[in-house]
Amino acid sequence: MDKKSVVNEAEQIQLAIKMIKLGARLQLLESQTTLSRERLIKLYKELKGVSPPKGMLPFSTDWFLTWQPNIHSSIFYNIYKFMVDYTDEKGIHAIIKAYSLYLQQVEQEGDEEPVLSMTRAWTLVRFVESKMLKMQGCNCCGGSFIVNNYDLNKQYVCNLCHVPSRAGKTKKAKELTYKVVAIPA
Repeated sequence: MDKKSVVNEAEQIQLAIKMIKLGARLQLLESQTTLSRERLIKLYKELKGVSPPKGMLPFSTDWFLTWQPNIHSSIFYNIYKFMVDYTDEKGIHAIIKAYSLYLQQVEQEGDEEPVLSMTRAWTLVRFVESKMLKMQGCNCCGGSFIVNNYDLNKQYVCNLCHVPSRAGKTKKAKELTYKVVAIPA
C-alpha cells in the first residue's frame, strides 16, 4: 500500500493554486497535478467562486499562426525558451514562470483578457515539443516567431514587419479612434 505524502500533496495543491490564479482550465490542472478531479473542482470553486469552464481544450495549431495571437505566442515562447535554456526551471514550472513574465510584458488595461491564455500557452509548448510548430527567424528584423513546422519558411517575414492589411481593424480599435476624434479642440 502506497503511503500518501502530506508534503507532496501540499506541493500539488500549491501548483494547482498557481495555475488556477493564472487562468488554467481543469483539463490542464488534471494533466499536471496528481490531485483528483473532485479536489481540483473544489479548489477551483474556492479560488474563483464559480465552477470551472467546460468544453474542449484548443487542439488546432491555426490559432497560433494568425496575426495578433502569433505575436503574443512568440513573445511567450521566447520567454519560455529562455527560462528552459538558462535556468533550472523545467516542465510546468517553466511554463508558469514564463506565462507570469509574459503577463507582465503585455499588461492589459481594465478587465480585458490577455490574448494568450495559460491553457493556450501550455498547448503551444506541447505543439512545439511535438514538432507541429517551431520557431523561425524573421529575415527582416531577426526576431524569432512561431510558424507551422510543415510550411516553407526559408524567406519568412514576421507579422510585425509585414502587417496584414486588416490588422488592427477590431471593434476596440474603432472605438478608440472615435474617442480620439470626438475630443474637442
